[in-house]
Amino acid sequence: MKLAITFSVLLLSFALVYGDSKTKHYVVYMGEHSHPNLNAVIAANHDLLASIIGSIDGAKQAAVYHYGKSFRGFSAMLMPEQARKLAEREEVVSVFESKTNILHTTHSWDFLGVSSSGESYPMAPYSDSNVIVGSIDTGVWPESESFRDEGLGPVPKKFKGECVTGDKFTSANCNRKTIGARYYLKGFEAENGPLESFGNVFFRSARDSDGHGTHTASTVAGSIVSNVSLSGMARGNARGGAPGARLAIYKACWFNLCNDADLLSAFDDATSDGVDIISISAGPSPPQPIYFNDAISIGAYHAFKRGILTSASAGNSGLPGTAANVAPWILTVAASSVDREFQSNVTLGNSKVLKGKSLNPLKLEGFYSIIPASLAAASGVTSQNASFCKNNTLNPTLVKGKIVVCTIETVTDGRTEKSKIVKQVGGVGMILIDPVAVDVGFQFVIPATLIGLQEAQELQGYLGSEKNPIATIAPSETVLHTKPAPEMAVFSSMGPNIISSEIIKPDITAPGLNILAAWSPVATEATALRSVDYNIISGTSMSCPHASAVAAIIKSRHPYWSPAAIKSALMTTVPLTSIVFYLLRTAAKVLDNTKNIIVREPSGSTTSPFDYGSGQIDPIAALDPGLVYDHDSSDIINFLCSTGATPAQLRNLTGELVTCKSPLIPSYNFNYPSIGISSLNGSVSVYRTVTHYGNSQSVFIASVKSPAGVYVTVAPYMLKFNGVGEKQTYRVDFKPFKDSNGSFVFGSITWSDGRHVVRSPIALNVVSI
Repeated sequence: MKLAITFSVLLLSFALVYGDSKTKHYVVYMGEHSHPNLNAVIAANHDLLASIIGSIDGAKQAAVYHYGKSFRGFSAMLMPEQARKLAEREEVVSVFESKTNILHTTHSWDFLGVSSSGESYPMAPYSDSNVIVGSIDTGVWPESESFRDEGLGPVPKKFKGECVTGDKFTSANCNRKTIGARYYLKGFEAENGPLESFGNVFFRSARDSDGHGTHTASTVAGSIVSNVSLSGMARGNARGGAPGARLAIYKACWFNLCNDADLLSAFDDATSDGVDIISISAGPSPPQPIYFNDAISIGAYHAFKRGILTSASAGNSGLPGTAANVAPWILTVAASSVDREFQSNVTLGNSKVLKGKSLNPLKLEGFYSIIPASLAAASGVTSQNASFCKNNTLNPTLVKGKIVVCTIETVTDGRTEKSKIVKQVGGVGMILIDPVAVDVGFQFVIPATLIGLQEAQELQGYLGSEKNPIATIAPSETVLHTKPAPEMAVFSSMGPNIISSEIIKPDITAPGLNILAAWSPVATEATALRSVDYNIISGTSMSCPHASAVAAIIKSRHPYWSPAAIKSALMTTVPLTSIVFYLLRTAAKVLDNTKNIIVREPSGSTTSPFDYGSGQIDPIAALDPGLVYDHDSSDIINFLCSTGATPAQLRNLTGELVTCKSPLIPSYNFNYPSIGISSLNGSVSVYRTVTHYGNSQSVFIASVKSPAGVYVTVAPYMLKFNGVGEKQTYRVDFKPFKDSNGSFVFGSITWSDGRHVVRSPIALNVVSI
């Protein structure tokens, strides 16, 4: 009886903490506040909750998080009716259900024009050492050589963060490189139960068991480490883009999932701690929630108001209209390739070589028989189902000792898992026909490689003509200077921005395909069960920290620039060596290394600014942009007003009562570094204001690449500046002569003074002339 009572009490406690079938986890956002400290905020939150729940004790048990540094709010396990009552309270701005977000380099910096020694920037070594990047991710593996702090001075005095200790993480794990570390798990456990229930390796601390956070943090600001590779692949000097910058780690993601309430708490801390840039490689699954009910959008807005730029990944859904983190105050980063491949080729018995790609360190000794998985079906399994090489579909007798040819059923198939299945039934190797993700590096437990459609046709011809077909699979070789590059990665999410299509998203593209960076040695699920210190992975998660690093360098060069100015520099700059392409009205940042417009892999399909935004990031040119498009939070409010945001929605975001201007400022006049009009109905004039940051006296001349079916003129076409910081406004007149049949048409405006090239893409949906 005593055991039964104890068990009942435990169940009740679990229901109160982790929720039962009736309660849900809600975020209660209350905007700005005037309480003197966090303790006062917590007390006020408990009083508010108690008025709904009925007691202070009940309020304390229901509460999960309290936010009180950058804004006021809390999260709590509530009944839907309780959430509704809270939403009706005057002091509450918004109440929304906490959602789950998903986690969206030796050679990449060389490809971007930054030498592996870190000497390419026209600045003194470690001049970025006063810049702090807040990385919101899965934590850090502090022992990695990428987080050494040699050559760095004391921790910047402006940093107000902490090195929070926990499971296998002590204060000694922070240093002059990793200057702060926090972790957040209350929201995750409130919705998913205790971490122990997942059966995975984890640490209740900022220590990284997933690898993802270590990878992104080292890509941003990893120290220079020589002779790094993944089992010999991608060998070279590993380094972050801002190797002198400091890192503050905010572990808010567990098992590749990030809870809204945890993320919002991480933003609250990072903004208060004094970071300069926030880098977050996570986001909601499409469709993107509206800005006013999205934790990342809210957290990033408050960071923006404090002068902090948030750089975020665009997502890995790879389809039109799926771009995430599309708020105009966020830098949204797409993913593209570099000029490097990892080839693991197949040699057939007739000496024909099929080009394969994978991250394969394993070698097959000699030739082995090949069998298509469709011809090795287990009893009761159709040949088609067997071809996908899934669990319990293959006949071990037919597969044993052979190379198995498998195929992809869906884009989301687990490629590594197929190799595990083949190994379980006795196969010695795998050739995976994968026309979609052939360029994405995967790791396998047996020698394996991916081939595309052309190679698959050659393989099928060989299998059909040979009585006893044989083959071997070579270990991967690193091939540099491949063409074309960059290409947009097949997984990189695309625009248009489904919330505000006037804002072209993504903003920019950066290397995100097969990127080598530091890793957690206990995170072996992604490395075919091999423990490694450096790993190669792909995603917009990898491209985001590339952009974050360049933003950090710009911040070190221009410490008083606003987030919008830094973002503009990243988006608009074109290398000076590309002046010939400017004269041809085609900026080099949207061209690959064959001087053609960037295409999307693997098919080479055409792309637009909805794929790559303003184009490939250019770290060197971004330091000296010449002109920037600046704006502040009041401009953002004007933009939101023009898009139809209600006073309640605006209050949701800002925490303040907002009165929209009358008449409204057209949304296309928001001073963004790109120009978008989602419904061009006849002739329209658009205005932009640029701030001069070039020589004391400069003359910029405009060049226009007109979208199809639209006449475009710029007035004035010449801008004369007499001093740094001077602002001038220009007008762009759009006169359509042909509608675009419901699709966007694209062009650009480029300004140049012969020393700087400043380019803005244009996207127009012409509905009538």
